[in-house]
Amino acid sequence: MNKLAKGLAIVMAAVMLGGCVVSVGGNRGSSGESSWKQIERENREAIAGLGDGMYVEEVRRRMGTPDFIESFSRDGHTWEVLFYRTHRVAADGKTTRDETTPLVFQDGFLVGRGESAWYELTGRPLVGR
Repeated sequence: MNKLAKGLAIVMAAVMLGGCVVSVGGNRGSSGESSWKQIERENREAIAGLGDGMYVEEVRRRMGTPDFIESFSRDGHTWEVLFYRTHRVAADGKTTRDETTPLVFQDGFLVGRGESAWYELTGRPLVGR
């Protein structure tokens, strides 16, 4: 292909692609706000469907990547807490710990959900990051 033909092909491709719009994020809404609302609603629904005794890997497969994770050992047990965004406190574009619902696992199995489970485990409330 000669230089003129290559140049013409590049110009034509640029013109044809100039009006294309790329959509990222599937059907989760058209604005950032509705997208967050959708994610929060889906997380609340998924958490409501979890049962005590579920294995942490099964929960991760259902829920996806958590917003925050904490893990530690105490009294011969391994504790892991996965935090998923479920509501908004401040419209600042950031997810903070107090905008999440914690899922508490003891030795790999779900033993509690919500702020009361977190408080019982740590003795502290969920606040900020």
